[in-house]
Amino acid sequence: MFNDDDLQLIKERGSDVALVEEQINYFIDGFPFLPLSKAATVGEGIIRLSDEQIQQLTAEFDRSAAEGEISLLKFVPASGAATRMFKSLFAFLEQDKSDKSVEEFFERLTEFAFYNDLQEALTADGKDINTADRKTIAEYFLTDKGLGYGSLPKGLLEFHRYEDGSRTPLEEHLVEGALYANAGGRVQIHFTVSPEHRDKFEKLVVEVLPTYESRFGVKYYVSFSEQKASTDTIAVNMDNTPFREKDGSLLFRPAGHGALLENLAGLDADVIFTKNIDNVVPDRLKDTTITYKKALAGILLSYQKRIFSYIEKLEKGQDAALLEELDRFFQEELSVRPPQGYTSWSDDEKAAYFLRKLDRPLRVCGMVKNEGEPGGGPFWADNADGSASLQIVESAQVDMDNESQKSIFKNATHFNPVDLVGAMKNRHGQAYDLRRFRDPMTGFVSNKSKDGKDLKAQELPGLWNGSMADWNTLFVEVPLVTFNPVKTVNDLLREQHQ
Repeated sequence: MFNDDDLQLIKERGSDVALVEEQINYFIDGFPFLPLSKAATVGEGIIRLSDEQIQQLTAEFDRSAAEGEISLLKFVPASGAATRMFKSLFAFLEQDKSDKSVEEFFERLTEFAFYNDLQEALTADGKDINTADRKTIAEYFLTDKGLGYGSLPKGLLEFHRYEDGSRTPLEEHLVEGALYANAGGRVQIHFTVSPEHRDKFEKLVVEVLPTYESRFGVKYYVSFSEQKASTDTIAVNMDNTPFREKDGSLLFRPAGHGALLENLAGLDADVIFTKNIDNVVPDRLKDTTITYKKALAGILLSYQKRIFSYIEKLEKGQDAALLEELDRFFQEELSVRPPQGYTSWSDDEKAAYFLRKLDRPLRVCGMVKNEGEPGGGPFWADNADGSASLQIVESAQVDMDNESQKSIFKNATHFNPVDLVGAMKNRHGQAYDLRRFRDPMTGFVSNKSKDGKDLKAQELPGLWNGSMADWNTLFVEVPLVTFNPVKTVNDLLREQHQ
């Protein structure tokens, strides 16, 4: 299947032939659907916090962070260009196509945070933004003739306007970091970026860091990493043979956000906050986000303490009372239904099962009420051994031809806003090997094209989906105001971003 040049390319990418062959077998055999048991709802897999609980949890988290008991880090996936944000504008510029979104963009142009920079770019070439035609404005907005927003990543676009200037999402994450990922004045933030944009991210950080360090009285430690070439997956033709470029070389493609598991695994902190680059709001709306981030972290620390205590007790020996307590803890609090045959197991078998399940990474995931947003949500999913556990599930993982499964997915009450807080170390402070806790059977295949030829591409198990399938998981309801992603440029005109 592979010639000498192929083998050399695979080696240079940091991969190996066995892994690439495994990927091809997934194309041939397909990935199984994830069977849903039921949607996670409040009281059935989703925790709803009272005001008193929020106050207690945030206070305990603040104390632990201020006293240096824990190290904190904010992880922000920020790879790729924001091209899809401007799909309608590109159609207008390149094909003379217009729609309501294009009309709104130009009619409300002055309301965008980037308006002043766009005006300056036009002025520098002797053009007046007030008299220039729309095509010219679009060209200066999207291309390198002006701002070049069409090829920049979201993290570097001006999102919000303030009296002292505008802020990019990168800067908003710096602000957020100071407000909840602050451990005794130390703020660690890690961005995953694409290679072609890394220098721009680093340049902006150098420019703005002194301002925010002075404003919040903190010291930032900002780091970057790129999606590793070794995580790219091979592309195949429609008959599942390797797809080849015009020069005969194999084509490898980025394998989705699941590839970032390698980046996440390389981070060192006791508590890691994960949040998408575009889900930020202006300062006037940050309070609720800050409060709930701290509450989620408070829950994480509380459950981690209990889990470590249970592990210690089991390692000293077990008795019937402890095993019954653990059974309740898993079923009623961690929402894990035991495997088939569990009731007939010996006490030693039960103890080994609980010890294995306790000794895993832990995550607490915020969930917002479902308002019709596309994407995944919280469900109880059935596992191969007859057990069931909480999973974040995407539509691509569900058999939509099965009316029962389709109904469960469509009637979910909550949505995944990518609002995670995780703990990836065991009770001895050693980092877990995160690859051990992913479900390789939760990847998926999609149809793409290259140079006019159809191909099939493969995505690895999603970072917060199959890549975390075997983590201990808690779902917590968070307010809808904490979820304000920017999918199109006109989303920046919504009240939450003004």
